[in-house]
Amino acid sequence: MLEIRGVNKRYGARAVLTDVSFGVDGGRLTGFVGANGAGKTTAMRIILGVLSADSGTVLRDGAPLTMDDRRRFGYMPEERGLYPKMKVGEHLVYLARLHGLSSASARRNTAELLERLGPGERAGDLVQSLSLGNQQRAQIAAALVHDPEFLVLDEPFSGLDPIAVEAVMEVLSDYAAQGAPVLFSSHQLDIVERLCDDLVIIADGQIRANGSREELREQHSSPRFELRCDGDSGWIRDVPGISVIELTGGLAVFEADTDAASQAVLRLAVDRGPVASFSQQRPSLAAIFREVVK
Repeated sequence: MLEIRGVNKRYGARAVLTDVSFGVDGGRLTGFVGANGAGKTTAMRIILGVLSADSGTVLRDGAPLTMDDRRRFGYMPEERGLYPKMKVGEHLVYLARLHGLSSASARRNTAELLERLGPGERAGDLVQSLSLGNQQRAQIAAALVHDPEFLVLDEPFSGLDPIAVEAVMEVLSDYAAQGAPVLFSSHQLDIVERLCDDLVIIADGQIRANGSREELREQHSSPRFELRCDGDSGWIRDVPGISVIELTGGLAVFEADTDAASQAVLRLAVDRGPVASFSQQRPSLAAIFREVVK
């Protein structure tokens, strides 16, 4: 497990991170979301040791993170950092060799990653000749080519088309399935919602929400329900403790003052005929994000 505990960072009079604490469990994908300037990149750079915290610490399995630990990280910065005049394949092999892989392992990993992420046929091209999307995929491959034990990725989905997004999601899921802690930031909340197991939401340098995707949905759920049944559902207006939000034929969206009121609606609906569905509405990640950062 990777843990960030009580981290603070200031630039002069401006507080960038204030008592930031959260964990990234092994085998789980943790989405790190926040607006521009919220502190995501600063926190990631402190985890990597690129920046030092004013106070607080980063732990691995309860012990302070060492430089040897950090050599086992795969890091993708938001800014592209590959050498533009190197060939893609040669560049990835070079990076893998810097991390201690044998020549054969470096070449094998490079070929496999480029094949899975998409630009395999461009291995012999110069980095600078690639489209922005292919440069992004090469940058992701660079973070993975040395078989890292931890992954920290800053905006990995930026600039990718839908096919590339699916390929990257599959690769990251595979790494997590092998037990690696995976932390990634993204402004694309729909992708985060599909991919992540856990969420950390940051605003103004402070953690506003932190937990599993389902825990946060439960915490921020409203007492709003959706009923689909045969026939007209206008009778719901007469049920005590019910406020109708939407009513169209057999579709009713409503809020219930109590659990008993919502269950009363379900019992009455069943008594009247077939019920196609009855469910509590769960908020999307975008809705939770708007709620906690306002």
